[in-house]
Amino acid sequence: MEGKIPVAILGATGTVGQKFIVLLQDHPWFEITELAASPRSAGKTYGEACSWKQDMPLPREIAEKTVLAAGDALESRILFSGMDSSVAGPLEEHYAEEGHVVVSNAKNHRTDPDVPLIIPEVNADHFEITKKQKYRGVIVTNSNCVVMPMAMVLAPLHQAFGVEWVQVTSMQAISGAGYPGVPSYDILGNVIPFIAGEEPKVEIETQKILGTIDGDVIVPADFIVSAQCNRVPVVDGHTENISVKFKKKPTVEEVKTILTEWKAMPQEKKLPSAPANPVIVFEEEDRPQPARDLWLQSGMSACVGRIRECPIGDIKMVVMGHNTVRGAAGAAILNAEAYVSLGYLD
Repeated sequence: MEGKIPVAILGATGTVGQKFIVLLQDHPWFEITELAASPRSAGKTYGEACSWKQDMPLPREIAEKTVLAAGDALESRILFSGMDSSVAGPLEEHYAEEGHVVVSNAKNHRTDPDVPLIIPEVNADHFEITKKQKYRGVIVTNSNCVVMPMAMVLAPLHQAFGVEWVQVTSMQAISGAGYPGVPSYDILGNVIPFIAGEEPKVEIETQKILGTIDGDVIVPADFIVSAQCNRVPVVDGHTENISVKFKKKPTVEEVKTILTEWKAMPQEKKLPSAPANPVIVFEEEDRPQPARDLWLQSGMSACVGRIRECPIGDIKMVVMGHNTVRGAAGAAILNAEAYVSLGYLD
């Protein structure tokens, strides 16, 4: 690769946009050249327009960039979209029609039949469906932040044993609601057993990701997913209790071995953002925990523990993932790396 690929960030001042900036600093393949946000931010420097909420200082070269209005003409070939779903849909289509590769974290196009919902370790072959899109460019999406670690855990097990059904109960961090997010009076010392629109997304997206390409369409996987989603007073890290029924019942040790040894295309190609191990298996009975395990493998792995027999299904376990890294910006960056590595950008 000769020189870095110029990239732009859409929704650059928001929570996901900020995380894109953090993760793209010193990226070996990509260089941030353009930042776009809402009209109220356009024309200001990024430092003036953004209320920076990340754990690292705002890089000076980014702070001094002038923010463009989302919808303005952009020169970058790859656009990372962290836009809010209230505006993302038509703007992502506009840029795809202009010939850009839009790698989106927004939910708007995830269920479009010709838009792949990619986790590169799981379904990199779904990139092929982008050739059927109506745009001069393409739109590629990553999954909901609850789906991401669950699908990474289910994928090798589904291949080995065939999933019949999945029941998942999530405990979702407040950062998943963006900034300013959930009012402190509602969430401190509390659990909110409802997140608008979340459960259908978890159920539908899991089936699409683990589905197969048949001609011009992605055929969803034939297993059932039942989701119950809760907001809990944790800053980062979604934790999920999962029970699974398989067509062929595995032993606990077989599950642990498959998840521990599983590697896929991003690991084989040594993509810059790929974790060495997509899934980290814990033997300790009280792990994984967001406070202790969130940043293992730079937040890009799915953490799983308490793997044991289930008296209703076959296997139950606890899964945890970093919702704003592997569940959002980091996932989109890995998708772009996979897209480039597999030759689709040529």
